[in-house]
Amino acid sequence: MLRTKSIFEPKEPADGRRISIMSRDTFNDGRTPDPSIVAGITYDEAWRELAPPAKLVGGWYNGRVSWPEFKNGYIRHLRTGTPARKVAELEDLAEKWTVTVLCVEPRRELCHRRLLAELCSLRRPDLTVVNV
Repeated sequence: MLRTKSIFEPKEPADGRRISIMSRDTFNDGRTPDPSIVAGITYDEAWRELAPPAKLVGGWYNGRVSWPEFKNGYIRHLRTGTPARKVAELEDLAEKWTVTVLCVEPRRELCHRRLLAELCSLRRPDLTVVNV
């Protein structure tokens, strides 16, 4: 099972293995550590390869990139090289165990964790996906 959730949501037994798919554990300035995001407590592992490229996410947050542009760019990113291999690894893991991918966005509607889960669901239709 593949679950998606905000990293700020409480940790639950149903989460299984919690994997951060964020590029960093900082505030929006990119430098100051966010004390509410702690490896080993808030999440079990960080798979930075599944984070959106910095230029893409920066463009989204600064309003220079529309949601459709962000979505298309992120999906392209996930289909190349190391990110593509990590997507396959995530799918394999989620077929055997419960895995929850995490990022900071409170709502899944405009979040890369949902896009990743949708891609996994398209590639592996038998995979159960739950967006919390």
